[in-house]
Amino acid sequence: MTIYAPADSMNTSHSTSDEPVLSADAYKAAFRNHAAGVAVVTADAGDGPVGLTATSVSSVSADPPLLIFSLSDQSSSSPTIARADTVVVHLLGADQLELAKLCATSGIDRFADLALWSRLETGEPYFPSAHAWIRGRVVSRMSAGTSTIIAVEAIEAKLSNAPAEDPLVYHNRTWHRLGEHSAIRT
Repeated sequence: MTIYAPADSMNTSHSTSDEPVLSADAYKAAFRNHAAGVAVVTADAGDGPVGLTATSVSSVSADPPLLIFSLSDQSSSSPTIARADTVVVHLLGADQLELAKLCATSGIDRFADLALWSRLETGEPYFPSAHAWIRGRVVSRMSAGTSTIIAVEAIEAKLSNAPAEDPLVYHNRTWHRLGEHSAIRT
């Protein structure tokens, strides 16, 4: 299916050229069909822990170990994460759906349940139940429309003794689990 944005829905306010850009709604519709892994990002810039669920986490380089994620200006966690020197990126399995939902819900204290989270020796808030987490130093921030791209150099990683058999993914506004049932054999 090809998505065409009607001329009246074109928006050139953020364009760097004279060519019109795709409308936000059409752009979102296109990416809605792109499955993405689910992660939770936590930080504390000195005024309390924050966390958000992200599907934009991506590995950039193994040497040096770098990852990026997008931080929406609309997220209540954005100001703290944007100021933080370090973050913890939790890579989630399907059995951690409740953690993903917790950090995706706005208007709540995501750290109210003290049994769910702790602090690393270095002070960052984290969720010990995550199958894997990566602590990293923010090395770059780039404004990108209504978001900020955060680049992180990995400092430390922890893998669970029982790695996620079924990764958690998000596709078309729905949570999914990947596993043997979804494998395509070539």
